[in-house]
Amino acid sequence: MEPEPPANPWLSWSYVQDNSSEILRALGQHTSLTVLAVLIAVLVAVPLAALAHLRPRLAGPLLGTTGVLYTIPSLALFAVVYPLLRDRRSTVLLGLVLYALLLVVRNTLVGLRGVDPDVTDAARGLGYSRARTLFTVELPNALPSVLTGVRLATVSTVALATVGVVIGYGGLGQLMVRGLGSGYRAQIMTATLLCLALALVLDLLLTLLGRALTPWARGR
Repeated sequence: MEPEPPANPWLSWSYVQDNSSEILRALGQHTSLTVLAVLIAVLVAVPLAALAHLRPRLAGPLLGTTGVLYTIPSLALFAVVYPLLRDRRSTVLLGLVLYALLLVVRNTLVGLRGVDPDVTDAARGLGYSRARTLFTVELPNALPSVLTGVRLATVSTVALATVGVVIGYGGLGQLMVRGLGSGYRAQIMTATLLCLALALVLDLLLTLLGRALTPWARGR
């Protein structure tokens, strides 16, 4: 009688216990990549969108450029950039920032364009300059839309970070690929569930941040 093959479940707590250090290291790498990429994207995208709002002629080229960058296949982007930077983390980080730009730029512009004209007219009537109106009136009113873009970019970045495995720096993607190669279901499922959990936790934190920063929008 042939021996039964070893169990290969999709969920295994023993796998998590036996490999906790490796899992935590991959999760930490994934989290740091996501947070840093989104933070850099926000610091770049919001000023660019504000400039495009002040100079409407720049809006089309800005959206077009970020849109083209977003459509570049991630595998191709990492493969092209890595020989230039020669650093795995920097390569993946740059790619994630480029992909996040479109979502933040677009939502920031939508928010700025959606500000009630009566509000901006009132500010100008009080003697506000164009720049002061932008920073003290339009951007605060556009904040809910900006935060929506940041939330979308964050969830998207959590998923895209796994592709960094193509150059050996993919966070939880490393576990997924290793599990696929060995056929070990628990490794695949654990990494997948952690990606989902990370996206949900970050999205929840950003939602709470948005509620704290925009108390006037809570009743909407």
